[in-house]
Amino acid sequence: MKIIIVGGVAGGATAAARLRRLDEKAEIVLIERGPYISFANCGLPYHISGAIPERNKLLVTSEAGFEARYHVDVRSRTEAISIDRAAKTVTLRNLDSCEEMTESYDRLLLSPGAEVLKPPTPGIGSPRIFTLRNIPDLDRIMASLAENKPRRAVVIGGGYIGLEVAENFHERGLFTTVVEGAPHVLAPFDDEMAAIVHAHMRDKEIELHLDDKVEHFEDRPDHTIVFLASGKRIQADIVVLAIGVRPEVKLARDAGLELGAVGGIKVDEHLATSDPDIFAVGDAIEVMNRVSGRMALIPLAGPANRQARIIADNMLSADPADYKSYGGTLGTAILKVFDLAAACTGLNEAAVKALGIPYRASITHSGSHASYYPGSQQISLKLVYGLDGTILGAQAVGVDGADKRIDIIATAIRAGLKVTDLTELELAYAPPFGSAKDPVNIAGYVAENVLNGSHEIIGWRDLRDLLRDAPTSVQLVDVRTPEEFSIRTLPGARNIELDHLRERLGELDPKQPLIVFCQVGLRGYLAYRVLKQAGFKDARNLTGGFKTYSWATEKQSSTDIFDYEDIRRRDPSEVEPQKGSCRVGVTDGVQTLDVTGLQCPGPILKTFRAIEAMEAGDLLEVRASDPAFGRDIRAWADKTGHQLLGVGTEKGVITARIRKAAPALVPADVGVAAAPRDGATLVVFSGDLDKVMASLIIANGALAMGSKVTLFFTFWGLNVLRKPDAPSPRKPMIDAAFGFMLPKGAGRLNRLSNMNFAGLGGRLMRKVMGDKHVDSPASLLASLVDGGATLVACQMSMDVMGIRREELIDGVEIGGVATFLGRAQQSATTLFI
Repeated sequence: MKIIIVGGVAGGATAAARLRRLDEKAEIVLIERGPYISFANCGLPYHISGAIPERNKLLVTSEAGFEARYHVDVRSRTEAISIDRAAKTVTLRNLDSCEEMTESYDRLLLSPGAEVLKPPTPGIGSPRIFTLRNIPDLDRIMASLAENKPRRAVVIGGGYIGLEVAENFHERGLFTTVVEGAPHVLAPFDDEMAAIVHAHMRDKEIELHLDDKVEHFEDRPDHTIVFLASGKRIQADIVVLAIGVRPEVKLARDAGLELGAVGGIKVDEHLATSDPDIFAVGDAIEVMNRVSGRMALIPLAGPANRQARIIADNMLSADPADYKSYGGTLGTAILKVFDLAAACTGLNEAAVKALGIPYRASITHSGSHASYYPGSQQISLKLVYGLDGTILGAQAVGVDGADKRIDIIATAIRAGLKVTDLTELELAYAPPFGSAKDPVNIAGYVAENVLNGSHEIIGWRDLRDLLRDAPTSVQLVDVRTPEEFSIRTLPGARNIELDHLRERLGELDPKQPLIVFCQVGLRGYLAYRVLKQAGFKDARNLTGGFKTYSWATEKQSSTDIFDYEDIRRRDPSEVEPQKGSCRVGVTDGVQTLDVTGLQCPGPILKTFRAIEAMEAGDLLEVRASDPAFGRDIRAWADKTGHQLLGVGTEKGVITARIRKAAPALVPADVGVAAAPRDGATLVVFSGDLDKVMASLIIANGALAMGSKVTLFFTFWGLNVLRKPDAPSPRKPMIDAAFGFMLPKGAGRLNRLSNMNFAGLGGRLMRKVMGDKHVDSPASLLASLVDGGATLVACQMSMDVMGIRREELIDGVEIGGVATFLGRAQQSATTLFI
């Protein structure tokens, strides 16, 4: 039998080796368009930083070595240009000599892989723009790095390859920016799980532009400018395009083979195409997702290798009745992002929701091994499951152990286990390796309780919407310690520590809905059980706790952290300290506190107690493995006044250095001093262009001075917050009339408070502002949002004027007079405009 294989690497080379092991007499011809028939494409990004120092380590085998071992006719630098199915021949072209030849076959295997997406964006042909799919691509990038010595790298795309390239550029010493068109990186992950990765990338000083797309590139003599749809411009010395891949199907399509609904080569369960003598494998084919039952493109090396093995058996089988079947793909994958591993299997929550499958989802935060054994790291694990307990998917993010847990759950899905079966899995345990209750067991316990009704939960997104739309409709109880509560909590929450809940039940109304939360969900669950048994019928616990909520709801992008006009190349002496724990060098007289392995509130509480026992001016170095510790210690230092000298992370361990502050001196006859007020609160009542401009300019100035800024928009001022392209919700006639007459957004304000000239005044002022390079109201408003100012729309005014929330720009909070008064009390300046 003569078998021709078009394409090497995972699918083609694996099939060729299996074919030879099964049949010594078969004639096997392996055609590869590139110069290398088998290479570690998943390892390519790691050569950029030198993590894989030797390029040759990426070559799995050579052409000569493969021929010698497997007696296969290997032809690299040869392209298959057409298939004659009737004659059962393939026309080949030698890419070096341009000579064409025809080869016959009995069976044909197509393994063409996928090609990098490269849209027709203006300027995309720049010599500074690269892709990374194979060894020649890598060689071009390495040559550019050596020759041009770039300082600034931009990676377009936040998928697996994009983040790997970004990490390795950063590790090489380049200031690195990632641009992603979606609201979060890593499409197979849900928002709140990707948010953990965002936070870690921000800690590593990767500039993140999310929900933004490239409009065009423009070359300058010594750099390229990347123009984004948001209006931002990024200077780059090297750009890597990593927005995804699509299956290479031209050869199959030209041969008349059937393509599938999602764009890949259509194959049956035996991996045969619409021609029974032609099979296909790998990134070019559509496969069935085992969970959804839908066809999908899943370009992963593991499935390609398994498909190749099945195809080899089937191609040599004389009877189709003996063919082996491929059972589909789960899409199990993992990614290294600096110190973190992000792993997933099955469907994420967004995909399940899109398919209309009834489901529940819960989040747990557990240690990678016993907390009392050194080095335990947190694993955040999300489990998505059907109402009958069917496991639909899982995601895990952590420094250590995420791979093991996702592999277990992937195996459970493949075996048809349900969430209740996860509780009974007997997994290897010793303190250095795991816990008696493994994170997978715990995820199973939580899911089982949710399904049997003994644990009612609310997700972060539902709670966020509830606090935004109807904050007074529920009692919100933070059951963490007072110390944790004082650092950060949810708006409107009251603190009743879990250990004192039973004696303080009388402070709560059992007839009103109640939501409890803690840091990760466990104490919240215990509080929930107390409340339910005390007669609180409508109680729920925040799944994943405050940790998940804060990750998910904080600002995800980290734009403008680099001054692109004044970036010099970092030399190696600077790169190493940035990888390490802290940038402040302190050696003598430092007390150390190791709280690795402890979950919140442990690290903060122990830090608080250690500082209390120290003298003013003493230094404390704290080492923690809780991923939220970096944010918590910053907030704690800000609250307490102690000096935070530096925070850094290496291999999942966060190191913070703190100098204890001297206690504030209070005169005996004065009593306790009020907390310093350094904020600015502005009430924007007017919709006049000149008054709005004054408000926004003052607010931006206060923000630039480091003040916390709140703008409270009421009545005509609400027009500033309206979207120009807002949807038109159904309204009563009077509300609709108001909406029609009022200007939509800051860009459409044209009335002046004086010298209006029948409406011409506003237009004249805009022209003068443009001539004098004064920012527009819309630009000033965007600057406030980017700078972290709080924008509050008055709920009462919205009701009176018939304005709905969906008509307002993103990032606006809804509040009332209490919100304004609360902010005003914390402000040094309050203005009414």
